[in-house]
Amino acid sequence: MSGLFKTYRVLALVVGVLLVVGTIGSVLKYGLPDGSTLQRLGEDLTPVWLVHGWIYMIYVVIAFVLTQRAGWPLTRFLLMMVAGLVPGLIFWVERRVASQLRDEHPELARR
Repeated sequence: MSGLFKTYRVLALVVGVLLVVGTIGSVLKYGLPDGSTLQRLGEDLTPVWLVHGWIYMIYVVIAFVLTQRAGWPLTRFLLMMVAGLVPGLIFWVERRVASQLRDEHPELARR
């Protein structure tokens, strides 16, 4: 795999996991009574959003470079960006991007 493609895949998975963990933390923090054990766990998970934000910015840059090298339209890049903001969607998008990149540009996705 090329370094760019490998970096994209790793970042996509990390962003996806952080997004799911952050969402669960928010549901626990705001959806449960104050002071309960799970509500405190939700509060403790709040810093996950900061980490997600920083890694998401790096993900966006890498996704942009990847789409430019592949010659893909802006809409595909926008889908990749939105995927990092909707819990669970990034896992599906990452698989589609990997499949399309292997089919259309094997030189960028070589193993």
